[in-house]
Amino acid sequence: MNSTPTRRGWLFGGVATLAAIAGIGGAVWHRRATGGGEPLDAGFWTQRFERPEGGEIVLEQFRGKPLLINFWATWCPPCVEEMPMIDAFFRENASNSWQVVGLAIDQPSAVRKFLAKTPVSYSIGLAGLQGTELVKNLGNTAGGLPFSLVVDAGGAIAARKIGKIEPADLQAWRRA
Repeated sequence: MNSTPTRRGWLFGGVATLAAIAGIGGAVWHRRATGGGEPLDAGFWTQRFERPEGGEIVLEQFRGKPLLINFWATWCPPCVEEMPMIDAFFRENASNSWQVVGLAIDQPSAVRKFLAKTPVSYSIGLAGLQGTELVKNLGNTAGGLPFSLVVDAGGAIAARKIGKIEPADLQAWRRA
């Protein structure tokens, strides 16, 4: 009897190995895209952003409750399109402890002018260039907008979304 593996055995072994690697890779990618439950570090919560109307937002004030952070700009059509939906989500879910913060990666004057015509009921902060770095540090390495991050009440990332939010996203996040 020949003890060396047959060609068929090598083929099956190779296919099984590739399938295992693909499965692990897919699971890692899915975990990263959906948030993966990784906790935000203490430095995240100490960040401050000027409000367009004056005063400031300190992220610490949102800690301990579910939080949707939406990075946007006035010059970004999908950002502007999703804002009424985000505003409705906030108004419908604020009584369930949901909080929403919009961080504008834009010129303060442009944001003030935009919000004068299109007000929202959730908090807006002026993130400027600091926001671009924050977006990248939160997993959006390309820095594209819009970018949304959902943080659970325990301070862990529950979801990330690059691109325009859809109603199904908000429904899934609300249930999570």
